[in-house]
Amino acid sequence: MRYLPERNLWEGGATFVAGLALSLFAGGVEVPVVDLTKAGIVMMCVGGAQTVWGLFRSARRQA
Repeated sequence: MRYLPERNLWEGGATFVAGLALSLFAGGVEVPVVDLTKAGIVMMCVGGAQTVWGLFRSARRQA
C-alpha cells in the first residue's frame, strides 16, 4: 500500500464489513452503554464514506 487512496479503500472496506457484521449478528447482545446495531450502522456509513473518498482521490491522482 504505497498510496493513500489505496489505504483508504482497504480501511473503508474493512470498516464497512465490520459494521455490517455488527448490524447483522449483534442484535441480541446487550451492552449497557451503546446499542451494537446502531454502532454497526454508523460504522457502515463511515466505511462507505472512506471508500468513496479513496475512489475519488484515486481517480483524481490518475488524471
